[in-house]
Amino acid sequence: MPPQLLPASAAAFAPRASSVNVVLGSKVEPWLTQTLKRINRIKRPLNSVPQHQRCLTETLSSPNAIWTLASLMLPKAPESELRKDSNPLIEAIFNYQLLHLEAYIVHVDMVLRNEVAYKLTPDTIESLVEYHKDIHCVNAKANTYDWSEKEQQCKKLHEEFVQAINKFVFTTHVSALEGLEEDGVGELLSGKSEDVKNSVMALIKPLLPPPPRIVDVVRQPPLLPSSPANASMWSQPPTPSTMAAHVDTWRVLPSSPSVTSTSADSTGSIWTYDTQLPSPTPSYSQPYSSAGLFYSTPLVSAPMPHLPLPSVLASQCGVSVGYNSFGWDRYHEYTTSV
Repeated sequence: MPPQLLPASAAAFAPRASSVNVVLGSKVEPWLTQTLKRINRIKRPLNSVPQHQRCLTETLSSPNAIWTLASLMLPKAPESELRKDSNPLIEAIFNYQLLHLEAYIVHVDMVLRNEVAYKLTPDTIESLVEYHKDIHCVNAKANTYDWSEKEQQCKKLHEEFVQAINKFVFTTHVSALEGLEEDGVGELLSGKSEDVKNSVMALIKPLLPPPPRIVDVVRQPPLLPSSPANASMWSQPPTPSTMAAHVDTWRVLPSSPSVTSTSADSTGSIWTYDTQLPSPTPSYSQPYSSAGLFYSTPLVSAPMPHLPLPSVLASQCGVSVGYNSFGWDRYHEYTTSV
C-alpha cells in the first residue's frame, strides 16, 4: 500500500487549516456527485473533476464542518466520590456523562489510498485531557499500592496521554463521505464509530507498578584455594595405624636357633617354636567411590589366624624351649667350662 501522506495541519498541536486538502482522481464516483448535490442549497454545476474538487473543498473547510465520530460514557468524578443509589438509573444519571468525540476533516485522498482523515477538535481534546487527569489518574493511584516513584510515574502517564491524543488522527475509507450533511457536518456510518471508541480508549493506559524485586539466591560458598577441586564436603576418615599393624608384634621366626628376631622395636621374641605359621593378612584400606558422597561396601578379607598362647607352647615344648636362643637342656656344658 502506498505511504500515507498527511498535511501539516494533521500534526500534533497544529491548528486547523483554512482549507482542506482534497485530491480527486481523473474520474469522479457517482455517489460523490449525488452527495454533493444533496447537501448544497444552491445548485452548482458539477460537470467536471475540478468542479467537484472545488465544491467539496469549500464544504469541508467551513468552520461548521464538524463531524461526530463517536460518543463515550465516562464517569463525572473519581470512584470514591460517585453517588451510591439503589436505583441504577438515578445512579447513572448523577455519576456519568456523555462525551461526544468531535473532529474535522484534514485530508481526502481518492487517488492513492482512497481514505479520509479526521482530527479531533480542541474542545474534545481538552475534555479528554481533563478526564484523564482528574478522574482516570486519581482512580489509578487509588487502586495501586504505594512506591517511591508513584507520583512521577503518574505524571509521566498523563504527559504521554496528552501527546498521544493530540497526535491522534482517525482514517477511514472515502465512502464515509456519504454521511455528509449540510454545512459539512456529518456522522460516521457502517459501524465506524465503534472503531473510533476503541482507538481512543486504547490511549488511556493503566498505571502499572514496578515489578517485584528479585531475591538473590543463596549460593554455596566457593572452595578454598587449598582444597582439591574434586573434594567433597564429607572426607574419608583416615585408617588408624593400629589396623595396619595389628599383627606386627608377633612375627614368625625360623626353626634355626642361630637366627634372631627381625622386630625393630623390641629386643627379641621370648617364645620360639618350630611350627610355621601362615603370614598375617595384609592390612586393607576402605575403597573409595567417586559417585557423589557415598562409599562402596568394603571388600571381605580373610579372617586372622588364631595364634596359640605362650602357656600352651610351654606345656607342649617343656624345657627344650629356648630363651633368647639359650637351651636349658645344655646347661651342664656351660657350668663345666666356667
